[in-house]
Amino acid sequence: MQVRVLLFGVLKDVTGRSSDQIMLPEGATLADLLARYQADFPRLAALTPSLALSINQQYAAAASPLHENDEVALLPPVSGGAAADAASFVSRPTSPAIVLLHGRIETAEIVRAIRRDEDGAVVVFEGTARNQTRGRRTLYLEYEAYEAMAEAEMNRLVEQARSRFAVRDVAIAHRLGRVEIGETSVLIVVASAHRAAAFDACRWLIDTLKRTVPVWKKEHFQDGAVWVDGEPFPPEIQQGRKPQ
Repeated sequence: MQVRVLLFGVLKDVTGRSSDQIMLPEGATLADLLARYQADFPRLAALTPSLALSINQQYAAAASPLHENDEVALLPPVSGGAAADAASFVSRPTSPAIVLLHGRIETAEIVRAIRRDEDGAVVVFEGTARNQTRGRRTLYLEYEAYEAMAEAEMNRLVEQARSRFAVRDVAIAHRLGRVEIGETSVLIVVASAHRAAAFDACRWLIDTLKRTVPVWKKEHFQDGAVWVDGEPFPPEIQQGRKPQ
């Protein structure tokens, strides 16, 4: 059977490719596919314990069986579409407002689009590109994502935040591609009747996004570039379960 394999972040550097078409015997599992890559690319073996795996945009365990035409992704720890504007964030009662952007994030416009008269608090988190990392001057950042899966995971986070913290609305925007120093790379806006719920939801959203949403960051310096080491995936993701 044939499966499509997607590779992201540092795995592209290790293998020299971003996608593959792989032939496997019937009954093969994700573990079998991973073993094939470890044999072909010995450097990948050292990264294997930190990887997450997905089948058809759903996190999956290594023991999961594969089927003809499955789309498999090998996902290194995350570090956390077409350009969009504030109109994408018009508040909707049942649909989370999330977007991946290749253009600038206009924070003030998005906040205005989310805010309502019944809100007693609007909490905003902006992650911005800084000009140095551990004393090394950063020129710019570059982000890539497994876009369809990232959108699905961000929508799941927004739905969970609304339920868990009883907030009225949430918007998330994340940049892709090149981000200049001082520009916003990720934005989270939470609107609620009360400030405590809004603060709690905003902190939970950015912390969870950075561990679970498949977005990767590359830092560019004068003397080279490096993919940023992300936080380890939660154990439930590596076991193929949705994080709680």
